[in-house]
Amino acid sequence: MTHAMRDDRTDGRIDGPIDDWLPPSDDDAPEPPEPSEPWDSWGDDGWVPPDDADAPPAGGGWATASPGGARAATAARPAPRAARAHAPGVAASAKAATPLEALTRVWGYDAFRGQQAEVIDEVVAGRDAVVLMPTGGGKSLCYQIPSLVREGTGVVISPLIALMHDQVDALEQLGVRAAYLNSTQSVDERRDVERRLLAGELDLLYLAPERLPVAQGLLDAAPIALFAIDEAHCVSQWGHDFRPDYLQLSMLGERWPGVPRIALTATATVETRAEIVERLGLDGAQVFVSSFDRPNIQYRIAPKQDAKAQLLRIIRDEHPGAAGIVYCLLRRSVESTAEWLRAQGVDALPYHAGLDGGTRAANQQRFLREDGVVMVATIAFGMGIDKPDVRFVAHLDLPKSVEGYYQETGRAGRDGEPSTAWLAYGLQDVVQQRRMIAEGEGDAQRKRNQTLHLDAMLALCETVECRRVQLLAYFGQASEACGNCDTCLTPPDSYGGTVPAQKLLSTIVRLQRERRQAYGAGHLVDILVGADTERIRRFGHDGLATYGIGADLPAAQWRGIVRQLLAQGLLRVQGEYGVLALTDASAAVLAGEREVRLRHETKAPARAAKRSASTIALDDAQQAVFQALRSWRAATAKEQAVPAYVVFNDKTLAAIAERRPATIVELSTITGVGESKLERYGEAVLGVLAEA
Repeated sequence: MTHAMRDDRTDGRIDGPIDDWLPPSDDDAPEPPEPSEPWDSWGDDGWVPPDDADAPPAGGGWATASPGGARAATAARPAPRAARAHAPGVAASAKAATPLEALTRVWGYDAFRGQQAEVIDEVVAGRDAVVLMPTGGGKSLCYQIPSLVREGTGVVISPLIALMHDQVDALEQLGVRAAYLNSTQSVDERRDVERRLLAGELDLLYLAPERLPVAQGLLDAAPIALFAIDEAHCVSQWGHDFRPDYLQLSMLGERWPGVPRIALTATATVETRAEIVERLGLDGAQVFVSSFDRPNIQYRIAPKQDAKAQLLRIIRDEHPGAAGIVYCLLRRSVESTAEWLRAQGVDALPYHAGLDGGTRAANQQRFLREDGVVMVATIAFGMGIDKPDVRFVAHLDLPKSVEGYYQETGRAGRDGEPSTAWLAYGLQDVVQQRRMIAEGEGDAQRKRNQTLHLDAMLALCETVECRRVQLLAYFGQASEACGNCDTCLTPPDSYGGTVPAQKLLSTIVRLQRERRQAYGAGHLVDILVGADTERIRRFGHDGLATYGIGADLPAAQWRGIVRQLLAQGLLRVQGEYGVLALTDASAAVLAGEREVRLRHETKAPARAAKRSASTIALDDAQQAVFQALRSWRAATAKEQAVPAYVVFNDKTLAAIAERRPATIVELSTITGVGESKLERYGEAVLGVLAEA
């Protein structure tokens, strides 16, 4: 079967006045996905085991479910253990008898959340699973813990090459023996990882899907605990993150039939779920669908009116000194926005695929490892970013799909603290997206799918109901009004818009029939409001019967009407210059057979209360201790060249500041303080507390 390659990110993009649009230059090249690892190998014939390799049987070993699964009652926290002696350079095994032991001893948590326990028990028992869990919901534990309970090494298939190093660093901080294989390593580094895998010295191994074909011999020679397919939505050919290499992953079940597989994603509609199951060969897998709701995120969509200035107000008024992500469609918009924010005193960095690899890597590292950095990026950035304290995600341009919007906004507030998802949305966004679909490559089926995705995104933007209800309904989840989105906090008014719609549609019809002419939104609005422009005089448009019939409404409101009629399918964009034309549904409006409802633009959009970079609720004395702990953490992380949250996250530091443990035993009872971190940092933390 031949699969057509597709990526939504390869469509052309424009900006600038609609009526005066020119083809994009090379600087406005469409943004490709984050560059993937080159197809490389260990040699012409793939991996060859060393002559003295004592390889286990092909396919690896696997364990049955251990007594006392993840769903067992919450256990008492184990007493802290003395440091374990082991050979220099070889970490002691983090293997555990039960999932709950791994959770408490390694991660320092007392109980699983949501469906984690059910998923983990399924995989530990050797059965396949498909897991849909929102960002921040704890997906990674669903394969990390089974890898510590089952025999062998858990192999994680991930497209996130640029983040593998940090993922492994985070696991090593916990005492988990982890490694990765990718093209960034030297030959000696790869050989060392191979040796550790074959010697049974790895609990987890990260691989890019591109490497799998040449790694099969190596994996045949190693005991495999499980295969985890992260970001499984990448297998969907009509999805927003399609990766062709994911189509080969069905071979995991064929080549290693006795090894359980777990596919995980934070973003999947009902249709995408079915595609994941089909394309990965997981027909017998148990499917676990958690709630898609992220109640700590406040969703807001605002009319685009000087978007950069709007963004700056949000940063200064609501999230001063906080980390955030700003998405733009164009690379040049990324560069100019980052430069402008820096000029306003915001620590902003650019990220897009046009930057050289060294600059991208350096900027990503700064974002991950420093506090208060704002990353301005195209959609090439963000997948797999696990920085917990991103306080806001802003879009300065309209996303192409609800899936993309949900995944990108989900990078805010992974720590569960209040966060903001803000989108600036205007007429130009609708016009350019419609035109890109009409003029883009692909067959009719592809264009239909793109149109359906865009229609759903426009419906979310134009709704007068709760945005969260609309967002969750897209993923098949029913919900009630949330009270934490702009339409709940400042409900928009709707009004009968049939007459204004008829005036606009009639103007388009008259230009076509009487003059054989078609125009974009800007000139049509000028005609409706009776503007006296050189263009109108030159073409005699002041003689049209509809000239000035919309003067009772301001031009800005007319642009909003055009946008909403496009969103409702009563107008369409056509041709090279993005002119507006009627659709089949327009006739019923002109005939008075269909009512049109429009929304008034919210005059005073809802704003969140001003927050500091940290939203942890502590009294003044505790806050002083908390800041002292954060300063110690920053210095420790810098010394080890790891992100600060890898040492301890803010919630754990806040709990330490609140309870002020005086001994190692007391410190071990704090949630988030596992055995390895207790051994690494216990005395240092107590020292900070003694001085604070």
